Amino acid sequence: MTPDTCSRFVRNMVAIALFQPDIPQNCGAILRLSACLGLETHIVGPAGFDLSDRALRRAGLDYLERAAMTEHTGWTAFEAWRTSQPGCRLVLATTRGSVPYADFAFANDDIVLFGRESAGVPENVHQSVDARVRIPMVTGLRSLNVATSAAMILGEALRQTRTFPTAARPTEALS
Repeated sequence: MTPDTCSRFVRNMVAIALFQPDIPQNCGAILRLSACLGLETHIVGPAGFDLSDRALRRAGLDYLERAAMTEHTGWTAFEAWRTSQPGCRLVLATTRGSVPYADFAFANDDIVLFGRESAGVPENVHQSVDARVRIPMVTGLRSLNVATSAAMILGEALRQTRTFPTAARPTEALS
């Protein structure tokens, strides 16, 4: 999808954005997570790898075909798109956040932004977001893997907004 033709994949559902991702395996894992949860993913370029990279495909397996992914050429293009979306808050996951993610009140139209694995996001991005959340960790440790962080925070956001996908279980699993 392109930003021009993009509409929310699932209306009234949290989305994810990756700021200039560095590691194709992490991006692939997050795209797989997004596909399985029915979430839209925005890639804010430039990525540190070709989005058709073999490592991205290996991590995403065959789920990438089901992922709703929109590429934005850069921060300015993403911000222009985002500000055109009514009611859309940008929530940055950052070690500099003052609010633990489980204490934050997520809303259906939030976009949770994750920074580059190697450098996070620049100061101008910090200043542009609507909120900053963090994952509480043991003192002295720097950060979690971005795919792990995404799973934790998105799980909480979906729990709060009651927007986890529903699926019928196979009857064999119920016996």
